[in-house]
Amino acid sequence: MKRIVIITLTLLLCPWCIRCAMGQDADSLYAAGEYKQAAELYAQTPTAEGYYNLGNAYFKQGELALAILAYERCLRIAPNMKDAKYNLAFAQSRITDNIEDTQAFFISSWLRTVRNQLREGTWRWISIILFWLVLVGLMFFTLSKEAWLRKTAFYTGLVALIFSGIALANASSLHQRDTLRQEAIITQGIVNAKSSPDRSGTDLFTVHEGTKVTIHETLGDWCNIHVGNNVGWILLSNLERI
Repeated sequence: MKRIVIITLTLLLCPWCIRCAMGQDADSLYAAGEYKQAAELYAQTPTAEGYYNLGNAYFKQGELALAILAYERCLRIAPNMKDAKYNLAFAQSRITDNIEDTQAFFISSWLRTVRNQLREGTWRWISIILFWLVLVGLMFFTLSKEAWLRKTAFYTGLVALIFSGIALANASSLHQRDTLRQEAIITQGIVNAKSSPDRSGTDLFTVHEGTKVTIHETLGDWCNIHVGNNVGWILLSNLERI
């Protein structure tokens, strides 16, 4: 029996021990300036901390596009990691393109920022809790005989219902974003977007490595991207999905 327990604990702890050893080796390589080797080890740890360290290792090598990609993936897992946010903003300030969507409505941009502050699962729990509050308000509104309590329960339930819907919408939006993986980072130096999914198409605009784009559709080896107010076709090999 004791032997079975020991074997079981060994099997459970081995992966953890291996990850710890890899992390220590990667940190040692990073401290020694061996950023390429450190990046190879960090890439094997798909966690928020792993992606954050991977981004730092790529940034030290001057690989801005890959650094931005790693920071973006880190923030998908840990949206409120301040160091990752700061490093991402700093890396983005170093890229050639700084394309803004002049047609984007301020409120839409603000709502998207709020949405990205929490993970999908967190938004779903908020939605569920608020919906339970709606049910409690409905119960008090139905059963109470006091006018002030019925009024309070009604408005509380109404507000909770609105915010429950908003939280659910945010969760659904994040689920769609992460499932479809429509956001991507340009990983090649200079890319000319075409008017059609063909090399003979007319050049419409140019994007550089590190630029974040949105993929609208794919056709064979090509994808239709949206960046700022520009829409065009580029090869899938020119980008990496977040």
